[in-house]
Amino acid sequence: MGVRAKRWTAAALVALTLATVAPAQAEAASASGAVVRRTEFGIPHVRANTYRDLGVGAGYAFAEDNLCLLAGEIVTNDGERSRWFGPGNGNLESDLYHRWIIQTRVVEQALAAPSGPSRDAREMVRGYATGYNRYLARTGADGLPESVCRGAAWVRPITELDIWRRTLQLAEMQGAETSTRVIAAAQPPGTPAVASHTVPDGLAGWRGGGIGSNAIGLGREATAAGTGMLLANPHFPWDGHRRFHQVHLTLPGELNVTGATLPGLPVVAIGHTDRLAWSHTVSTAVTFTIRRLALAPGDPTSYVVDGQTHAMRRDPVTVTVRQGDGTLAEVSQPVWSTPDGPIVAIPGELPWDTAQAFQFRSANAGNLRMIDEWLAMAKARDVHELRSVQARRLGLPWVNTTAADVTGTAFYGDLQAVPHVTDELVARCGLGERGGIPVLDGSRSACAWGTDADAVVPGLLGPGRLPTLIRRDYTSNMNDSPWLANPAAPLVGYPAIVGDAGTARSARTLLGLDLIADRLDGTDGLGKPKFTLPTLQTMQLNDRNYTAEQGRAELVAFCRANPTLTASDGRAVDVRAACDTLAAWNGRGDLDARGAALWRRFVESGPFPWAVPFDAADPAHTPRGFDAARPGVGTTFANVVAASGAAGVPVDVALRDAQKYSGIGVHGCSHGEGCFNVITAMRPPAAQVQHGSSFIMAVELTRSGPRARTLLTYGQSAYESSPHRTDQIRLYNEKRWVTDRFTEKEIAADPSLTITRLR
Repeated sequence: MGVRAKRWTAAALVALTLATVAPAQAEAASASGAVVRRTEFGIPHVRANTYRDLGVGAGYAFAEDNLCLLAGEIVTNDGERSRWFGPGNGNLESDLYHRWIIQTRVVEQALAAPSGPSRDAREMVRGYATGYNRYLARTGADGLPESVCRGAAWVRPITELDIWRRTLQLAEMQGAETSTRVIAAAQPPGTPAVASHTVPDGLAGWRGGGIGSNAIGLGREATAAGTGMLLANPHFPWDGHRRFHQVHLTLPGELNVTGATLPGLPVVAIGHTDRLAWSHTVSTAVTFTIRRLALAPGDPTSYVVDGQTHAMRRDPVTVTVRQGDGTLAEVSQPVWSTPDGPIVAIPGELPWDTAQAFQFRSANAGNLRMIDEWLAMAKARDVHELRSVQARRLGLPWVNTTAADVTGTAFYGDLQAVPHVTDELVARCGLGERGGIPVLDGSRSACAWGTDADAVVPGLLGPGRLPTLIRRDYTSNMNDSPWLANPAAPLVGYPAIVGDAGTARSARTLLGLDLIADRLDGTDGLGKPKFTLPTLQTMQLNDRNYTAEQGRAELVAFCRANPTLTASDGRAVDVRAACDTLAAWNGRGDLDARGAALWRRFVESGPFPWAVPFDAADPAHTPRGFDAARPGVGTTFANVVAASGAAGVPVDVALRDAQKYSGIGVHGCSHGEGCFNVITAMRPPAAQVQHGSSFIMAVELTRSGPRARTLLTYGQSAYESSPHRTDQIRLYNEKRWVTDRFTEKEIAADPSLTITRLR
């Protein structure tokens, strides 16, 4: 550690007071500074009397568990990944974009805007940075528990501006953050770009991937006790900067909320209070558009709108890059933009030539509103107030909301930042799509985004155009469009940029709707109709596989009638052992299931051969069935069996050996199979779980207080040496849950309670 680092560490340690106190002293300790109480499985409960101190506690608790996750993203937002890790893996492109964000003061302008953060939000952010720095001062970079950043020169103290940049990064996670390669690749014709010209996985993957979710809000007509209930089941990555962290935040008399958040956010993003519970699912709404610019003759860096010529903005950006021999060099390249956003380019798809260029515009550009929105949501007393909060701010980026309250009312809404691109505008100005992204005519000012009087900032769809639903039975979303949030009351009339209607739902959505219907009428074998907290928990982890229920028996009958099948390369493949494996499998993603991994490879090898096509008159039950006579079914199965043999993977491999995390087998199955409890893993022999059920929360909101059960599937800490690295994976595998401790009495009663005071 250098001299400068030693100086700030010593100064910070002087200002830091840490003490472990007895549980009975917790209330007194909260009178000054922040108190971090940890209950079983390392869950922190932060209590303070000011927003700043609450932020200090949240930042400190997060840093104790996962400092390296955020430290790595600070490097990203500094535009210094190439300096420390080399230019590969998209680092150079990312750095060019983030240095441009810094140079053009995007975050500073958003902070100064009329729609900028409130004083409370700023105080929490300031405190969060302070808490993070206090932990780092206590340990020093050389004393950090995780080897990935222990002693690393790139670990540094952070500022509140770093947290606001992180906030914008998360807001743009389905927008500009997935577009850094195409922004860096945009250079005038004849000028080579130093960065990549491609989008990973092609245009279809432009909007990002690897995340999704389920959420069910239950009203009094759907619950046995007539209460409100919620199931939260986000499917996020199990490693990296989108890994959830569980936390409970209390500001007496003003805020009392518990749940999960992401690295760098000082607020609860998915959680519950004493009266309200909510979760988010990734929305189908497109949060950015592309504009085709008509270029001025003879000048490819100027464009024409309504006959008037405008010069593009050119911002030179310099990035420090670590070379193969460890030396550092500077790489410079301009980022080009218009007032609406950066120029993007993909040769052959979005070319920048002498006649045209393409410009990117995001609804979340400068969106720092979500911290205030989550604070306000945590203060809402029912779903009606929740809806008002969301409508007023439109601060959520790329997610829906499903909620329930203590009155037994359920809510669904897609109230978020969405471009004001109506169907009428697309009809007048649309030039098709690229990867599902609308392309608009940029040569006419009449083709710019519109605005609504009820939108917090210009250019967004107002809340009056966005879909919401309030019910006494239930609402739900499994990452399909808002249309069937409840099949009894289909949502229609929203612009196509929000999502479609009248189209087939995913197999996961069909299973989710099936699970709800079976519980409401009591046909799922779990007892009397309607939901209780235990039946909601059981439903979440029952590992049903929709495509297997529809087609396993039919495929078994087919392969038994055809024990030798022909693969694509003409080889004859003996499928008898594989067929016997599927016949013996119960069709679920259980830990010891044999046949589940084989079925997954079959389903993921081509379009599922539904026997009954989608019918808009019966959208919750179609498509269904399995057409074994469909051409290609036998070939696909033969290919899968042959590929398993070539990879050295037995056709009857147990699921615990086909998907693992930190060497531990994991149950659950994939979205493509139509599984509710999603687990996505690399194919064996690698087998590592990549994403899926992450923070799971089942809540019942009663008049006497909330009853909740949670699972943070991978545990509180990413540190390999932490006892909370994998402790909850073992709970998850045993289908046991953590009892939520919400009240002071419940927290104090935990025999494993530890308390840290931060002055």
